[in-house]
Amino acid sequence: MTAPPAPAPAGLTTGALGRRLGVSPTTIRSWERRYGIGPAHRDPGRHRRWEPADVAVLEEMCRLMARGVTPAEAARVALAGAGSTLPTVRTGTASGGNTLRVGTVRPECRGLARAAVRLDAPEMALILRRNVDELGPVTAWTEVMTPALRAVGRKWATEGERYVEVEHLLSWHVSAALRRAAEQVRPQTGPAALLAGMPTELHSLALEALAAALTERGLPFRMFGAALPPDALLEAVRRTGPPAVLLWSQATRTADRALVERVVSTAWGPQGARTRPVVLVAGPGWAGSRRPPGTLRPRDLTTALHLLEGLLR
Repeated sequence: MTAPPAPAPAGLTTGALGRRLGVSPTTIRSWERRYGIGPAHRDPGRHRRWEPADVAVLEEMCRLMARGVTPAEAARVALAGAGSTLPTVRTGTASGGNTLRVGTVRPECRGLARAAVRLDAPEMALILRRNVDELGPVTAWTEVMTPALRAVGRKWATEGERYVEVEHLLSWHVSAALRRAAEQVRPQTGPAALLAGMPTELHSLALEALAAALTERGLPFRMFGAALPPDALLEAVRRTGPPAVLLWSQATRTADRALVERVVSTAWGPQGARTRPVVLVAGPGWAGSRRPPGTLRPRDLTTALHLLEGLLR
């Protein structure tokens, strides 16, 4: 009788675990040597195999590090399990890790980038929600979200399409966090600002951060999102009569000066009392070019928010 085949070894190899966590196998082996965080069981003469319980410990370690905890302290807490005292998280600025070069940033940004590379959706959602609530939408966008998104963009631009999935997942969670803040809307009175992307502009995350900040201040707005067609933009201005129109352009090629001039000249109201909006052109697409006549050009999202606040009060 033929003996049954030996069962395949269970668990993940170190390489497979590294791909799952978004860290190199060398780093995992280094953690094992330094912090004793390796597999609980090993068979002599075989490769390490990481069982679900071992993987859970490393995932918890990564989550703690994403929040700014040092590797040594993160390993200690992860190994101790539930009920262990959490260490004090570092504050201030910190440089980026080995996987994504985020530069000198807040610890929260570094943690967000690490969670993104691991495709750790729950951790990204937690970090983003906490930062929007604690820092406010504009600061969270400027100091946490934007550097992480740029780092991911640079990574996949230099390595082909390897990190495109990271950018897509991170972008979705950034949008979800900002829309969550913007949707906490109590009925507002008075004319509302109009927010829109230029007709060929596909990026809208900065607009979503601005919308969330207006919501936080109780200021009314209508968000039309990215790539609003020219005729639809002009019709929306005529129909809603906004005191302010903010038009976002992320890239120079989407900054349509002629269309902006048409928005500036759009008027509504009875004859003899016609009204026109104050038009703000915002975003890096307008930088370095002559400002369209009759418009304001805020240098950043914080300035745009202050200008809108003054126009809507």
